[in-house]
Amino acid sequence: MWAADPGAPTSARVVIIQNPQATEAYQPRSEIVQTMMDAAIQRFTGSNSVAAAWGSLVGTNDTVGIKVYCDPGPASGTRPAVAAAVVRGLLAAQVPPARIVIWDRRLADLRRAGFDQVASQLGVRLVGSADTGYDKKTFYETALVGRLVWGDLEFGETGEGIGRKSYVSKLVSSELTKIINLPPLLNNNDAGVAGNLYSLSLGSVDNIQRFEDDPDRLATAVPEIYALPQLGDHVVLNIVDALVCQYEGGAHTMLHYATTLNQLRFSRDPVALDVLSIDELERLRVRAGFPSVRTNLTLYQNASLLELGVSDPAKIHIEKIP
Repeated sequence: MWAADPGAPTSARVVIIQNPQATEAYQPRSEIVQTMMDAAIQRFTGSNSVAAAWGSLVGTNDTVGIKVYCDPGPASGTRPAVAAAVVRGLLAAQVPPARIVIWDRRLADLRRAGFDQVASQLGVRLVGSADTGYDKKTFYETALVGRLVWGDLEFGETGEGIGRKSYVSKLVSSELTKIINLPPLLNNNDAGVAGNLYSLSLGSVDNIQRFEDDPDRLATAVPEIYALPQLGDHVVLNIVDALVCQYEGGAHTMLHYATTLNQLRFSRDPVALDVLSIDELERLRVRAGFPSVRTNLTLYQNASLLELGVSDPAKIHIEKIP
């Protein structure tokens, strides 16, 4: 199913923690999620305290962005309880609340998903990357001309080359110094999974409809956008919220197509985590009696070519915390 790429990193480490009591009726139990987060981050970093663990990844002078995926809402997107557990760890490491940002593409979606409550309770910021505007000097360019919409930097402009650039959000290009990627385990019909690569890349730039309309274009654009220094170089950790896995429905909450895994998955390698997520989605889909889906794996092979991570499951080393 997966082909190894000689130019990619040679191996990836993934830490998975599981607790069967982490959810009740698909809802996270915050205290247990916090315990899972604290135990796993110490195991992942080899630290003997939560503060030391997070302090090994970020500094007190960093502005840390926790990238969530909130389109489907709190039941199928990133769960606010998981983001809150990360925030508490960063606070334990003495990162000032004003330097912690929970973000996704649109502030309105973050609020609808319940992240405003987390931000209010813990005193951190809530920011929509599209709402901050886009940086004219930082962009991803391709010959493919996009259908610009309101909010895109070049919307309403005319002339040669208009629509060929996807500009990076000012939040990402100018403010965040470290990024913690926190996607859910959720299927995506074009990318296979709304995972680390897809979520961060398309959440950080404008003029994205030109990629979303074509899986082949998406497979090229997503890893190339992630490889921009302003994005991939700032990611210090990827955590998959696998408390609940929804294997059908994409950006819509459809819990009748979901099952509880009660897991959190940690790695520095976004490709390895996405590969494992796609395999998990396929396993659960088939178990539920759905036909097997031929996911376009080119995106993840391209990511390996760019040395963003490992796409060969045989080279992914999994450590499980019961």
